Amino acid sequence: MSPEKLRRVLHIALTVIGTAVCALFSIPAAIVLAVTSAAVFAVDEVLQHKRKKVIFRLCDDIDRILKGCDSVTFADYKEGSLSILTAEIHKMTIMLREQNSALSADKQFMKESMEDIAHQLRTPLTSMILLVELLRAPKLAPQQRAEYVQELYSLLSRMNWLIDTMLGLSRIDAGAVKFREQQISCRELISCALEPISISLELKDISVDVDISGEPRFIGDMQYFTEALLNILKNCMEHTPEGGNISISASETPIYAGITVTDSGSGFSDNDLDHVFERFFRSGEPSKSGYGIGLAFARRIVTSQNGSLQAYNSPSGGACFDLRVYNTAV
Repeated sequence: MSPEKLRRVLHIALTVIGTAVCALFSIPAAIVLAVTSAAVFAVDEVLQHKRKKVIFRLCDDIDRILKGCDSVTFADYKEGSLSILTAEIHKMTIMLREQNSALSADKQFMKESMEDIAHQLRTPLTSMILLVELLRAPKLAPQQRAEYVQELYSLLSRMNWLIDTMLGLSRIDAGAVKFREQQISCRELISCALEPISISLELKDISVDVDISGEPRFIGDMQYFTEALLNILKNCMEHTPEGGNISISASETPIYAGITVTDSGSGFSDNDLDHVFERFFRSGEPSKSGYGIGLAFARRIVTSQNGSLQAYNSPSGGACFDLRVYNTAV
């Protein structure tokens, strides 16, 4: 027997027993008790019926939400004994909608990222296929063959860098990277970041001026910060004309340790400045190479270790990158 039927049976049984007992002493009292009990029973049945209607309507609204309807609200359930339950359901609904929205945004971002990666890889792959076809020529001159092999190696290196960078960026976004907490010297960091591009800088006749005030240090992962600064320096090198200059300065305050990198290129356009750190963004200048992922990776590394990375145009011309690592959480 259901609780509802049991309640009714008990009510009727108690009414009958009470009426019978009252009838032994006073018939009018028994009649009053019977009428009052019947009235209470009727009112209770009406209230239970209304309560059931509200519950059924609430179930219908929940079912509509589960089917993806976003127009359902719980404004009509503010009163009554179900108000607390509906308030909690309303909170849960808002949370689920926010999570669904975030998942949709992540799905769209992943889709766009995969399309960007496919596009970025397709171009060098096409060039590599053409180079392989040219290398298959039986009467190819040795000098020409060496040039094709060098170009093929360059394309493979760039593709390998793109894949490694994307994997690193994805691991940081997924929270799968545990950064080491090391005492990093800005002087040593700058030296390590300059080493891989020293030959390229020399070939382009780009001079590098380093100005370090004192011995600025901060806590972070040396390997990842080297990668971040290297990507910044590569960007400056790519946008600095032959015979140009890159200036690097480092200093420390009670709040943060900072490294500023400035080049003698043309700087950022107003439109580019708003998108510098976006993934796969490249300026509209066709002469500039790159995948548009290095600066995004650099900022993600820095911001994940209690730092900030900003870009702006230097008053003297050229692009300027301001890297800061704070002593306390920001």
